[in-house]
Amino acid sequence: VQLQASGGGLVQIGGSLRLSCAVSRRSYSVNAVGWFRQAPGREREFVAAIGTRGGHTYYADSVKGRFTISRDAAKDTVYLQMNTLKPDDTAVYYCATTSGPTSSYRDINQYRSWGQGTQVTVSS
Repeated sequence: VQLQASGGGLVQIGGSLRLSCAVSRRSYSVNAVGWFRQAPGREREFVAAIGTRGGHTYYADSVKGRFTISRDAAKDTVYLQMNTLKPDDTAVYYCATTSGPTSSYRDINQYRSWGQGTQVTVSS
């Protein structure tokens, strides 16, 4: 499975961006697609995930109510709509896939295939 993340850019505080993650081919072993982010000097952290079968969604507390993860199964693409952006949202955003169970969707170590990352910068 190969992933291609896109849609990052420079946006002002309070603005919006939509990230896309194109999955190269459908795999029955993929249980969820997740978004993670990594800011300079910080560890990569979980942002959101979506199940590939039931479409259930999971969010980090820091983005709940502002970010929405969704998927278009026909296009094999997962989106991350980011609203009300803050400077703390500045990071490189990565998408990844996991074959692990639901309980592991927030665990970065469960993700095996990663996209190349897309930069999001929120400025004042």
